[in-house]
Amino acid sequence: MNWRTTLALAAIAIAVFAYFRFFELKQPSTEEARRQAQNVVKFDRTKIDGVIIQNGDEKIEIRRRDNKWRIETPIKDQADGSLIENLFSDLESWQKDATISAKEIDADKSKLNEYGLNKPKLRLKLTGRDRPAEILFGKDAALEGKMYVRFEDAKETFLAGQSIKKDIDKKPEEFRDRKLTDLSTAQVSRLVLKTPAGEMELQKKSDHWDIMKPLRARANEQKVGDLIAEVTSARIQQFVADDRGDLNAYGLAEPRGSITLFGPEEKKDQKVEIGGSIKVFGQENKGQMLQIGALPQKGKDQVYVRFAPRGFVYTLPKRIEEILNTKPDDLRDHHLVRINTNILDRITIDGPGKGKTVFARKGDDWIIASRKNTPADSAEIRRFIDTLQNEQVTRFVEDVASNLPKYGLDKPQLQLTFSSFASENTAETRAGEQAFATVAFGKVDGDNVYARLADEPFVVAVRRTLLGQVSTDPLQWQEMSIFKVKPEQIHRLSVVAKHEATLARDAKGEWSWVAGGGPINQTNLQSLLNTLSNLRAVRWVGPTIPQHGFDKPQLAISFTTSPDDKISHRLFVGSAAGDGTWFAHVDEREGTFVINASAFNGLRLPLAIAPGNPPAPAAGANASPVPSASARSVSTPPR
Repeated sequence: MNWRTTLALAAIAIAVFAYFRFFELKQPSTEEARRQAQNVVKFDRTKIDGVIIQNGDEKIEIRRRDNKWRIETPIKDQADGSLIENLFSDLESWQKDATISAKEIDADKSKLNEYGLNKPKLRLKLTGRDRPAEILFGKDAALEGKMYVRFEDAKETFLAGQSIKKDIDKKPEEFRDRKLTDLSTAQVSRLVLKTPAGEMELQKKSDHWDIMKPLRARANEQKVGDLIAEVTSARIQQFVADDRGDLNAYGLAEPRGSITLFGPEEKKDQKVEIGGSIKVFGQENKGQMLQIGALPQKGKDQVYVRFAPRGFVYTLPKRIEEILNTKPDDLRDHHLVRINTNILDRITIDGPGKGKTVFARKGDDWIIASRKNTPADSAEIRRFIDTLQNEQVTRFVEDVASNLPKYGLDKPQLQLTFSSFASENTAETRAGEQAFATVAFGKVDGDNVYARLADEPFVVAVRRTLLGQVSTDPLQWQEMSIFKVKPEQIHRLSVVAKHEATLARDAKGEWSWVAGGGPINQTNLQSLLNTLSNLRAVRWVGPTIPQHGFDKPQLAISFTTSPDDKISHRLFVGSAAGDGTWFAHVDEREGTFVINASAFNGLRLPLAIAPGNPPAPAAGANASPVPSASARSVSTPPR
């Protein structure tokens, strides 16, 4: 046998194995097959489009339309889809407990009467493709929870559980959907609210709600969502009447108010059956209107409503009428500004006479673009953004800003601009910076300061203390981490306090004296390197001035981070800044920052072991700082 024959036989064997394996997987197990054989009815629920229940003289017909179940007879209304799906689930698991054969039935013609199946009162018919035969329900059996059933035109009779009978032996209104609407809160994109105080209109734009009438303003997302949820989650208490008769008795001929919800746009010329008539949507989306009427004489905890899409008068819990007390100010967004952080690329702080500070996003961090792209304190900028996002106005001063000088907003003392930035033109945006929110701050009034958004006509008041959290000095926004090096990267180190001590690493990474002598205190040296490489500012003070004490610094440290000593850094510690902190300055950054006493003491640990003293751990870091009066003059930073 050659290799081609062997390969062909192997392929055939694999194919045969795969076929039988697939066939076996598609077949039910022995136990499952036995269970399926005991099913009363077999059907595919996805192919069923209707349910017809004949209960004595009353016929209930329910049809599926556009994946929704509707009652067609004896009333026309929305059906409770969960009841239909529960019926299907019960039918799928409905088991025969016993079978009375056709032979037995033929042998005794009175059996059908005895079982209540000759002219049964209750019948169930499913419509659609591959539908099963109509099911007839007879009398309850002697066994508890069991009853007799059979199929139309079949002579076999089964003993089965009563679950299906319980599912269908209901009045027509029990199949009606008690959930007022199938519209979800998230689907609503517009609403119109009419109350005794007037009319309000709100619209969702880019996932945010705006008030359109009676004024144009940002809306409070949570409050609008709660308002909509009052309708979308409402459950009907009573089915009262259709809305084609006299509505005066329900206070709905002239309702006290209404709310209309607009969901997804209807397709053009889409035909929808509502209240027994065919209506065409698409030319105009009329929304789903709920009108609120009077209180019933009985049941004061309810209120009459008319829901136009279903064409009926119902009662809902009385709390639904609370929406009639809604005023525009109740739905206004009290946040000072809405900042879309997903598109935020630039922040500009403009203090007249103080220049502009521009921050630019760089990946997940920020830089000070107006200061040669100096690294910014990204955590502080994020905190600053969060503060502004969470800031709420203390009051709305004017809805029409007609007199800006009155509030100092014609020449604001501070202006914040938030922008997106595109490096090139696209179909959606132009290249360059595009401002999407600008906040101006005007005069101070007691504990408040007047403010205004550039694209809104309102004048508002916010906390005066907010201004103190926005520095116009770019130096104060610098990154808090001073040196971005690792201890092992430091190659040469020089510390000048009372005396100069200079060390350098050799090729093996071992330290030796360049200036100084005695045994090297390796513990203190490593602690100093760790402090230096991880040095962080407590805060940035601003421009360097003589009062910071750098003309006679307490400490000067220089170090290199390359074997050729060309990459060098210098740190100077000046006078005390109060509260246990010290002024400091580095060559790489503009301005002065403050370090804490722990960092200062860690930087001035003695690097040589004193004669007769064992090397001590970094306990020296807790020593008191050298008083400035006893400090000798060391090399000073460039001015």
